[in-house]
Amino acid sequence: MFVRGRHVRQRLYDLPVCGIVGILARDTSISPEMLERATLSLAHRGPDDSGTVLLRNETGNLEIGLGNRRLAILDLSSLGHQPMNDAETGNWIVYNGELYNFREVRQKLEVMGYHFVSNSDTEVVLKAYGHWGEKCLAEFRGMFAFAIWDAKRQRLFLARDQMGVKPVYYGNFGGHFLFASEVRTLLGTGLVPRQINRSGLLNYLSFGSLYDPNTLIEGVSALRAGHYLIWEEGNFRETKYWDLAAASKEIAASRSSDEKRSTLEENLCATLEDSVQQQMISDVPVGAFLSGGIDSSSLAGILARAGAQLDTFSIVFKEADYSEAEFSRTVARKFGTRHHELMVSQQDALSAIPRALSAMDLPTIDGFNTYLVSQQTRAAGVKVALSGLGADELFAGYSTFRSVPRLERFAKLRRHMPDPVRKLTASILGRDGGSSDQNRKLSALVWNDARILHPYFLARMLFTPAQIDSLCLESMEQPAAMADVELKNSLEEISGFDSDNQISYLETRFYMLNTLLRDSDVMSMAHGLEIRVPFVDHVLAASALALPGAWKLSSQQPKPLLVNALRGELPKEIVHRRKRGFTLPFEHWLRDEMRQEVETTLTRVKDGPLATVLNVDCVNNIWKEFLTGRTSWSRPWSLYVLQRWCELHSLSA
Repeated sequence: MFVRGRHVRQRLYDLPVCGIVGILARDTSISPEMLERATLSLAHRGPDDSGTVLLRNETGNLEIGLGNRRLAILDLSSLGHQPMNDAETGNWIVYNGELYNFREVRQKLEVMGYHFVSNSDTEVVLKAYGHWGEKCLAEFRGMFAFAIWDAKRQRLFLARDQMGVKPVYYGNFGGHFLFASEVRTLLGTGLVPRQINRSGLLNYLSFGSLYDPNTLIEGVSALRAGHYLIWEEGNFRETKYWDLAAASKEIAASRSSDEKRSTLEENLCATLEDSVQQQMISDVPVGAFLSGGIDSSSLAGILARAGAQLDTFSIVFKEADYSEAEFSRTVARKFGTRHHELMVSQQDALSAIPRALSAMDLPTIDGFNTYLVSQQTRAAGVKVALSGLGADELFAGYSTFRSVPRLERFAKLRRHMPDPVRKLTASILGRDGGSSDQNRKLSALVWNDARILHPYFLARMLFTPAQIDSLCLESMEQPAAMADVELKNSLEEISGFDSDNQISYLETRFYMLNTLLRDSDVMSMAHGLEIRVPFVDHVLAASALALPGAWKLSSQQPKPLLVNALRGELPKEIVHRRKRGFTLPFEHWLRDEMRQEVETTLTRVKDGPLATVLNVDCVNNIWKEFLTGRTSWSRPWSLYVLQRWCELHSLSA
């Protein structure tokens, strides 16, 4: 039996949504100050409310500390306060995210006799677990990471949403089991050794981000998307409850062979509209990012069709070379949105880089754009913003959908090359004085490097395996074997998919999950802004992946499935404009305004936490290759970010 220890409602902090933290201690105690400090470290994620609870059993051999910082989006009253207790079961919950179908789930529970005291989705999740146990996850449609202390079973239930929109990290350290929304919170407890994880380091050097379940901290893991974890009596197990590949195969198998393409496309369109409209649920105003591209324009169009009065936001650069204002204005006029242009200069963007580096929960070469647009949007008074993230993965918008098949064909030709020709070609491409990033990748493909598991991973690769061999002072064979487990498992899961859907799955499972979604969460939360991603809905994703990949590509127009879903409502100049992301002039900055900072930081590698891990001469050579135009800015930038992150968090090798 557990008794309540202490439940503190801290004063609110006016800091620039939600964050959760938990500490379980067996045969030892939890310092109340440590729990408070860990919760406070998440204040930026939830400036509206804060709470902690400390529970202990009567025999005194187990304590449970739960903490929450809350950004109030639904149920702005104190009834949504966390940690939340269910008086009937004794269960406690800390919850991060939004359950978009919480009203439907609540109605099911009410029919079965359950009563609610709040209008929050948090209480719905808590009651749903009390009724269905871990099977409650099959009822949920949304983005979430939550933990429930099951009082009767005396176990912890930790879960993450199907697509991995919301992160949660955990680790077992001595007599303590820890979890939190951010790695930095775990480090701040003082219970986690600040040691570099080699598999995570290999992920970062290979792709410019960390691949779940790896982090850069030894002993700290990310709970995988579509998984839950149960901790009981000092042991824990992680279980998969949903898989995108399996769900899409099930949908495809259930369809009648005579269903018309038009019917299937119409069904997909309806699923998309449902996802977009569900994610407008909020008790505060909801805005939308509008770049003037197909993805964000589609969101605006769908909401306009539903009669929503939408506020849209665009970053507008004073320097015309980086401005897309004309396109976003065209879309805003077309769909009648209340459009807001947030003016930013290159100097504004440049001066924000140190703050963005400090906001990174894990090192990444991306994410700065999201930091900047989130900062400006939150300053405009918005708490929730819709993003078009995910459309490129589901509707074949990336260049990888064309480049990866070319690499696959190239790989087939390589097999017919005599060994002497293959070796000579690889040598010329990879080691010749005029070598480039692209040539190094082709060299790895021609050489038939077994570490290239699929041409997709080569296309997304930052440093090739040969470059990593040169960069690292120690063998990465064992870390590589561990880092490759998730990659290999995913390749097995997509067997039977056509080439286009294989790429779609891999983009969703790796680049989107581990770079875009993580960066969006952390960089928006740094400003107390919640970003919602209607395209990253698990029902929509499975439905899109179940359609033939060939339907998603056309020589006539980009993303035909998505464009057709708008039934011709998108302006032609938007549909046929050249694809251009939200870009900043890092290539120029690293040669000019940021050159001294980057050079100085890279010279500190020899004396810092990476000194026994990275080859300093190789690091210096990469910088020289950038200055002479033989490699892109992203390579030295990745090493700069890595060094700065390790310094900021006092890591050791």
